[in-house]
Amino acid sequence: MKIAIDFIILIILYFSIFYKKWKLKGKDILFVNTTMYIYLSFVLYFTLMPIITSIPFIFNHPYQTMNLIPFIDVINGRGDFIRQVGLNVLMTIPYGFLFPLLKKDNSKLLKVILSTFILSLIIELLQPLINGFRSSDITDIITNILGGLIGYIIYLIFKPLITKILTFIKNK
Repeated sequence: MKIAIDFIILIILYFSIFYKKWKLKGKDILFVNTTMYIYLSFVLYFTLMPIITSIPFIFNHPYQTMNLIPFIDVINGRGDFIRQVGLNVLMTIPYGFLFPLLKKDNSKLLKVILSTFILSLIIELLQPLINGFRSSDITDIITNILGGLIGYIIYLIFKPLITKILTFIKNK
């Protein structure tokens, strides 16, 4: 139920603000931006939710600082590190693919890497604040950036096809 509140807020925001704004810019922009919005909503679901119902309790637990030793879990063989690394890479592949589609100037490799880093850093810094059972880790940031890079490479490979699809959507 707590997560439902977050999704209701996201749906209200989408239809009251973003949908109207993006629809005016064309079907292709509406499609790409909506796809990114849905993707980021699921990233929030897997990394930070519930958010709204957690706000009153953010100071009820100590803030765990970020682990700054890269791949310490992998090196020490702790926990399900293979799964965690894989999921962190997988989580940001769509971001690396979709981000260049938002604006023409976003199709530069450094912009994709920087924006993936910022997205990941924000998530990692907020996780222990919102939920006292969550921790942040430099490994997650590194693997998220790797996922964004893989997504960007996929974008480059399929760019001609994507351009045709978006042109079709725009003209439909």
